[in-house]
Order: sequence, then structure tokens, then C-alpha cells
Amino acid sequence: MSVMTEQQPAPVEVEEEKGGGKKKTLIILVLVLVLAAAGWFLFLRPSGPSAPKPGEVVALDPIQVNLADGHYLRLGLALQLTDGTAKVDGSKALDLSIDLFTGKPADRLAQPAYREQLKKQLETKLEKSYEGEVMGVYFTDFVTQ
Repeated sequence: MSVMTEQQPAPVEVEEEKGGGKKKTLIILVLVLVLAAAGWFLFLRPSGPSAPKPGEVVALDPIQVNLADGHYLRLGLALQLTDGTAKVDGSKALDLSIDLFTGKPADRLAQPAYREQLKKQLETKLEKSYEGEVMGVYFTDFVTQ
């Protein structure tokens, strides 16, 4: 007579939970680090230098500049200083203006596009010469004869 004995299966240890738990923790940690880096990059990283803020406008006395063919230009300037600049010496601006406008034809100076082109050139020279103290120039007097 044979007696059948039922054998119960041996309990299977759950090793998967330990390894799976470590994987989940590692994935969550990586995601948190990626999100933190993205947040820093988008919101907290230092931006480049900001544009200067305008300060006081200083008017200079008008000057006379010799043009081509016996004409002359009466030129008045005002300098737009950057915020925090208290005072500048206008002699550099006047010298650069004389250098730029001397010998120009009067009929070309009557053209707004040409005058604007010269103004931009003057602004560029002033920004370099005054090392960030001047950020713009205005013509307060511009008369040719």
C-alpha cells in the first residue's frame, strides 16, 4: 500500500522586493537630481550682465564744426549717463564729434538716414571712450549752413 503524502511546496523567498526596492529608490533619486538641476538651470542660474539703467542727461554747449565746401555745422549734444554716474567731462564727447563730423558734405547731413548712421557711430565711440559711463547721445542742436 502506498501512501501518498502530499508534499507542500517550499516557501519561496521574495528576493525581488529587496532588489526592486533599491532600483525604485535609485530611479527616484536620479529623477529628483535631474529635476533639481533643471530647476536651477531655468530659474536660479546667474544671468549675463544686465543692461545699464539710464541716469542723468547732461547737455553740452553747442560747437561749430567745419564741413566740406566752406559749410559749417552747429552741433549741440546731450549725453545720456548710466545710473550711478554723477558727472563726466564733455571734452571727450566734443572731440569725438568734431573728428566724426569734420569735412562731411552738408547735403548728406540733411538726409535723416545718414545723420542717424553718424549718430550711432558717435554713440559707439562714446561708450568706448567713457567706459560705460555714457550710454547714449542726443542732438540738441543740428544746423548746417
